[in-house]
Amino acid sequence: MRWENLTEGPAGPAALFGAGAVVTRTIDTPEFRGITFHEVRARSIVNRVPGASRMPFEWTVNPYRGCSHACVYCFARKTHGYLDLDTGLGFDSQIVVKTNAPELLRRELAAPRWTGAHIAMGTNVDCYQRAEGRYRLMPGIIEALRDRANPFSILTKGTLILRDLPLLREAAEVTEVGISVSVGFTDTPLWRTVEPGTPSPAARLNAVRTLTDAGIECGVLMAPVIPFLGDSPAQLRATVRAVAESGATSVTPLVLHLRPGAREWFTAWLGEHHPHLVERYERMYAGGSYAPTWYQRMITRQVHELAAEFGIGPARRGAARRTAGPDRRDGPEPAGATQLTLL
Repeated sequence: MRWENLTEGPAGPAALFGAGAVVTRTIDTPEFRGITFHEVRARSIVNRVPGASRMPFEWTVNPYRGCSHACVYCFARKTHGYLDLDTGLGFDSQIVVKTNAPELLRRELAAPRWTGAHIAMGTNVDCYQRAEGRYRLMPGIIEALRDRANPFSILTKGTLILRDLPLLREAAEVTEVGISVSVGFTDTPLWRTVEPGTPSPAARLNAVRTLTDAGIECGVLMAPVIPFLGDSPAQLRATVRAVAESGATSVTPLVLHLRPGAREWFTAWLGEHHPHLVERYERMYAGGSYAPTWYQRMITRQVHELAAEFGIGPARRGAARRTAGPDRRDGPEPAGATQLTLL
């Protein structure tokens, strides 16, 4: 593992970790079997998003690198290559833990140069992945943001966020807090193969309901919509319907994108599980990491229409939606445009 390029010394001030700060642990309990944790002392925790990024925010906090959710399509896989870890199984099972993240965040938020900009979390790897149950970094992170009244957002596939609900409510009283849960589909067989380390889609949507019932507005990032596997009209309808019934305040579709690192791992998985789709994917993603614009617009339009049908939008924010039949609408559509947001 190439820690020397990331630790203090020849790398100079750009190093990510202090010299001699890496402690490797293997924990032989059922929930962590097969996972190795690399505990590090990070030198910085608030990261600027590259200018070329499509993300609608400028600053992030990532207490972990690597993710036991093991989503075969995860775009963050390439980052593990910087440590000479493979972007496949290594990304899923070799987790870097920035053990000093809460104290470091407090220090950086208190610095005179910090102006209180919005901080996004969970946009690279999930801050509520399995490791968080052991290391409990997020309570200290949320407390630091709360105490400085610093706006923040969290995107997660992890139901562990409910553990921190009291802290989230406290933070929401003093600053802007945005919560989104990622649910790209409700197809159980598809979930078991492409997101094997995550809570089920139903469990995630139950978390959405718990958050909204507690007064924390929660949207759903419908991501990824997977071409040819999770994009049929029936699948899209079932997913948006379930999102509506969870009380989500918004639903935002995002079509699968395959960046280098993730693309190779996903293609290998596709060849094993759905070999008849390999050529179709090669054609669809021949232009790069993103599906063609026409396809993205088609999915967005369909989800937009379904969201309007099931009443997801500002006119019925946070209310539970009852949808008794597959083709029934509960009364008139809400006034105004359907709310589609990222966070």
